[in-house]
Formats: sequence, structure tokens, C-alpha cells
Amino acid sequence: MTDPLDLYAALHTAPEPPLLAQLTRETHLQTLMPRMSSGHVQGRFLSMLSHLMQPRRVLEIGTFCGYATLCLSEGLAADGQLHTIEIDPEKESRIRRYVAAAGLTERVQLHIGAALDVLPGLVDEVWDLVFIDADKRNNDAYFEAVIEQVRPGGLLIVDNVLWSGKVLPEHTLKTGDKDTPLVRAFNDKVAQDARVEPVFLPLRDGLLLLRKKQ
Repeated sequence: MTDPLDLYAALHTAPEPPLLAQLTRETHLQTLMPRMSSGHVQGRFLSMLSHLMQPRRVLEIGTFCGYATLCLSEGLAADGQLHTIEIDPEKESRIRRYVAAAGLTERVQLHIGAALDVLPGLVDEVWDLVFIDADKRNNDAYFEAVIEQVRPGGLLIVDNVLWSGKVLPEHTLKTGDKDTPLVRAFNDKVAQDARVEPVFLPLRDGLLLLRKKQ
């Protein structure tokens, strides 16, 4: 962490629980793209939202190594459950190991597969909180797949909506960049979507909070 503002924010944020600090270290040592993990400050923010909402049903699209999974689980209601979907089967053993270490085996349901294939099997759920953090070109597809299952007043959170600043209009698109136009289009769409109330936070790589209207 070299940015002085990021460092200042981290120093004035509650510390990572030891298990998450361990997961952070392991992710940096053993994965090719450790920055895909939510990390300290964003993780504490997700935990705080979960504690404030005390959700009964949470959906996470894109587990990676399970950091955000554990954070979002921290505020679950007494009878709450979290469903998380990860496309890469090689991540499964680490995810399950950390879920077990957190004492959440009975409360976290891991689904391995493409989210758009898994979601039809969860159509009977009503979501209090949804975290979308998978392949960015499918943000809109994931949003549309779950929005009708989110309860009125429920919350959707979409990660990486700044896309390293490439969403800004002054950014020149590189040839072959298929992701940036789709991230921009999704951001523009939900900003005008009558079903949700958006708040765009420039936290880390950008978090878009969408409250489902009544």
C-alpha cells in the first residue's frame, strides 16, 4: 500500500480480523492476481453494511478466495445464510478451508460454476444483500438476473465500477478493450434505473450501492 490516502484510511479503519489477515497473506503468496481480493478497508466496509442490515439471505457472485465472503457473513442474522458462486473449481479447496476456519460451514453455501448457470437454481430465494464481483462484462446480466429477487429496501453492491479509472470519458479506449465500454454502459444504465437508488463510492476501485426501491 503506497498511496498515502489509502494508508491513512487503513490506519483509521478497524483492523482485519486475524483469519482475514492470514487469508490476505496467503492470497498474495499463492495467487496471480491478489488485488482481486476485497482487502482491508473495503472488507471492513462490507462487514459494516452486513452488520447494519443483519441480512437473512446474502448472494455473492464471484468468490475468488473468499475474503468478501467472510466479511459479508459477519453480520448475518441468527438464521441467515450466504450463497456464493465461484466459476473456478481450483479455488474451491481454499474457500472451503477458510469458511470452515471461520465456523461458517453450515451458513455459507458455495456453488462452483458459471453464475448465469447457477442462479436459476436459486430462484426461490429472496435476497436482502447481493454483492456482484465477477467478470465485469456481465454486470448487467447478473443485475437483471437477480433484481426481481431482491426484497424492497434490499441492497445490491457492484465492485470495480471505476475500472482503474478507465470509465472516465477522457480515457482513450485501447483496441480490443471489450470490458470498459460494458462497465461504462452498466454504470450509466443503473444511474437512470427507476427500480433502484444508486450511490457511487470511489472506494478502492469503485463500489456502486443500489438500494431496491419499494
